Amino acid sequence: MTAPLIGFAGLGVMGEPICRNMLQKSGAEVRVFDLADAPVDRLVALGAKKAESVAALAAEVDILFLSLPGGPQVESVILGKDGVLEHGRKGLTVVDMSTAPVSLTRTIDNKLAERGIDFADAPVARTRQAAEDGTLSIMVGGSDAVFDRIRPLLAHAATDITHCGPVGCGQVVKILNNMVLFETVVALSEALALGKAAGVDPDLLFDTMSKGSADSFALRNHGMKAMLKDSYPKGAFPTDYALKDVSYALDLAAFTGFRAHGAELAQARMEKARDAGFAQEYFPVLSRLMDKV
Repeated sequence: MTAPLIGFAGLGVMGEPICRNMLQKSGAEVRVFDLADAPVDRLVALGAKKAESVAALAAEVDILFLSLPGGPQVESVILGKDGVLEHGRKGLTVVDMSTAPVSLTRTIDNKLAERGIDFADAPVARTRQAAEDGTLSIMVGGSDAVFDRIRPLLAHAATDITHCGPVGCGQVVKILNNMVLFETVVALSEALALGKAAGVDPDLLFDTMSKGSADSFALRNHGMKAMLKDSYPKGAFPTDYALKDVSYALDLAAFTGFRAHGAELAQARMEKARDAGFAQEYFPVLSRLMDKV
């Protein structure tokens, strides 16, 4: 069976290592595009071919992967001028690995279907190191046929690939995953501040919590690796990105008719961090801004 011609647009913190894993493990020809030259050059050095635009990719490849900052960029690249909708050929499969609003995702699916283009949402979870290692978790929304088509390629970038349901369901699961993560980081920031104020060693506090019912991915990664060290590097998952994702959770709450109080609190804490000048720092920086009575 002939390997599909792959296109990949959006070679940022997550997109570049995902694309690199697909390039090096799949044996397929991969064409790449990004507004920045450096990641394109690195991938070309490994055997990828540079594309001149997303439009060129959409017109030529069999499967087009997108990894973009958020909903506005996804909407522009797919539905905007010189976008995928305008230039994509019948039979193309588009896989959006960005995190984007559920309603937008389903609108895109309907519009692409009118042109004979298949679509799946496949947002990713876990850390930048997981993207480097090819051990991401990917949540897919799409038809059974599309899922079967793209799963072998996603397996080069992930150890866990879950078919969550029809288009949009991958985004639902990813958005709720991040919502719970953000709320947990808020809880950890409160535990850290209260424990320190009460005279408990912070390292001992989090280590002991990791042995009990408070253990979590957030505790072991965001808590122990960032909050205990008071280290929030730029270039990780910044406060602005986290605010975008929590806004999608609140949009989903409104769409389903619920009030998500925990997500509202997480949003308020991250807005405080942003307003304090930490928009580009790793989002657990919100722990620096605990309120006192």
